[in-house]
Amino acid sequence: MEKQSFRSGYIAIIGRPNVGKSTMMNRIIGQKIAITSNKPQTTRSRIQTVYTDERGQMIFLDTPGINKAKNKLGDYMLNTAVSTIQDADVILWIVELSEYIGAGEQYILEELKKTDLPVILAINKTDSKGTEEIVNSINLYKDAYDFAEIVPVSARCGTNMDELISVLFSYLPEGPMYFDEDTLTDQPMKQIAAEIIREKSLHCLDNEVPHGIAVVIERYHERSRSVKTMDPSGTGYREPIVDIDASIICEKDSHKGIVIGKGGSMLKKIGSAARFEIEKLTGCQVNLKIWVKVKKDWRDSDTQLKNLGYDRKG
Repeated sequence: MEKQSFRSGYIAIIGRPNVGKSTMMNRIIGQKIAITSNKPQTTRSRIQTVYTDERGQMIFLDTPGINKAKNKLGDYMLNTAVSTIQDADVILWIVELSEYIGAGEQYILEELKKTDLPVILAINKTDSKGTEEIVNSINLYKDAYDFAEIVPVSARCGTNMDELISVLFSYLPEGPMYFDEDTLTDQPMKQIAAEIIREKSLHCLDNEVPHGIAVVIERYHERSRSVKTMDPSGTGYREPIVDIDASIICEKDSHKGIVIGKGGSMLKKIGSAARFEIEKLTGCQVNLKIWVKVKKDWRDSDTQLKNLGYDRKG
């Protein structure tokens, strides 16, 4: 029997905000790397994750939702999403099942016409829809663009995800293993911790406050401590601990009070949820301390954006 060729390459995940891009990426690699929320602007930077099996290796480039920019942070996010397409071998465009193609999707269609890369369309959130609705949505998009493949899926439930993975592999070129087979992401844990804290803030806070916050990890220190056991021999072990000092940055003094909450209740809620998630990922005890700082209108300041890691030229 002829040995199957090893395929590898980069897949840009694009789509409008809230269509399930990060949920889909997390589902494919089997672990949470990108944060998820039902609020727009959840993913702000390009996040690189890796899926490897006997068929090959897929490097996913998760991008910010493509949307009309309202400030300089929005400009950065749009530029990041569009430029990522140029670095990919395959484009995975995720849309929600719909009866029409909206203005946001029309904008993406125009961007896709500028590339000759194969585009796989994943129609997401099909778990609560009937067959007729799914078929109608497929035909709608089939008439709008010459897609390499169209695959209906549910990232939340995992429906048809194996089919999507097979389709993606079939359009990748033969290539080497770029990352070790155990690698899931090239993101440092320090950055993942910051994103987790921001995710918990998004989940806990309402209205416009989440859009105007960023998270900075001031200190990330791994250490261990001796733990004695009840063993009569007196032997013990070293327990790993991670110390994290983080700052939540908001745009207004009034937002600072909301993030902290009455008697510090909101900040405690955010911290407790984030600590649990980080401990689950690291397998270590986490000592998390969070402060709240105000940097006025940071989303429209080139200097503040650069200081917070959002390089508009990126």
